[in-house]
Amino acid sequence: MPNTALSAARTARNDEFYTQWETIEREVRAYLDYDADVFRGKTVLLPCDDPEWSNFTKYFAQNFEAFGLRKLISTSYATESKRYPLHYMPSLFEQDAPQFDANKTRCRGKIFVLTKDVSGDGRTDLNDLQWQYLEGDGDFRSAEVTALRDEADIIVTNPPFSLFREFFAWIMEAGKKFLMIGNSNATTYKELFPHIKENRVWLGATGYQQDMVFGVPEGAGVAEADRRKAARLGYVGNYTRLGNSCWFTNLDHGRRHKPLPLMTMADNLRYSRHRELRGKACYDRYDNYDAIEVPYVDAIPADYDGVMGVPITFLDKYCPEQFEIVNANDFRRHEAVPVKPHGLIKDKDGAINGKPTYARILIRRKASE
Repeated sequence: MPNTALSAARTARNDEFYTQWETIEREVRAYLDYDADVFRGKTVLLPCDDPEWSNFTKYFAQNFEAFGLRKLISTSYATESKRYPLHYMPSLFEQDAPQFDANKTRCRGKIFVLTKDVSGDGRTDLNDLQWQYLEGDGDFRSAEVTALRDEADIIVTNPPFSLFREFFAWIMEAGKKFLMIGNSNATTYKELFPHIKENRVWLGATGYQQDMVFGVPEGAGVAEADRRKAARLGYVGNYTRLGNSCWFTNLDHGRRHKPLPLMTMADNLRYSRHRELRGKACYDRYDNYDAIEVPYVDAIPADYDGVMGVPITFLDKYCPEQFEIVNANDFRRHEAVPVKPHGLIKDKDGAINGKPTYARILIRRKASE
């Protein structure tokens, strides 16, 4: 079932979803557990943000010394460019600064920089952020913010959902390390899937098929069911939950190297918890592709060496040492089968006994397994 909040964001350009501190901390800890020096000596850029309110800015600023950062840069988008500009309220942090100008705040973005202790309290943290206005509105596509991208080592953010494709391409053209939130359906985008297939990009350590809670501006449309779900998770007020958000990254974490525990094909056909598999003589095969249909990730057979069509949720469990993702076009049974630009079997081509399947990824067990 599609997520109505994300669909609405794409339609209405309601892109202001504010990531919670706990969501950021849970994800970032996974990279630090794998490599304690992942951020050490690095310049981290947080674009598409409201630094004076952003939990990304607060989190990385408060952990500046613990992470061993060299420099933290955070940029904001001008209020007149927002969908909800009337609800924007400058923070005291901003208004108390001598450079504050209400007119500039409306049309110019801001840049916040943290490099050292300027308050004299003996530590470098949120209190030491220095800011000034950008020349432009802070759009990530501007030459001004692109120059900051080129300076950075790692980019971390929750970009506008409606601009995910452009933002991803903007990062990749610079060859930067990154950690960003997006819609899990983005795994099937032609701009992203080839990078996943070639093991250049992967899913983050947390969040896939789990609820993420986001703050929203006053007056933003939120489905009542999503507001209630956020409240049950402890977030009352202007919050929503998005059930199919996830992290995308090219930073390594330990979870992606954990092999998926699986049963043999015979045991799946005999003991699977899925009724449609139990008691069958074999797995179904595709008419158009030389591959078997595996309808559930936990039903992937541990001892099958051929090509398998698996749900895209497999990517949350994908261990590159255990499986490889293969190109569907290489396994077409005949030339009449349409070529797929990024290796996915679409519904109409994945028919089994006349019944279409959901989109599938083709994988194959590695020989060492």
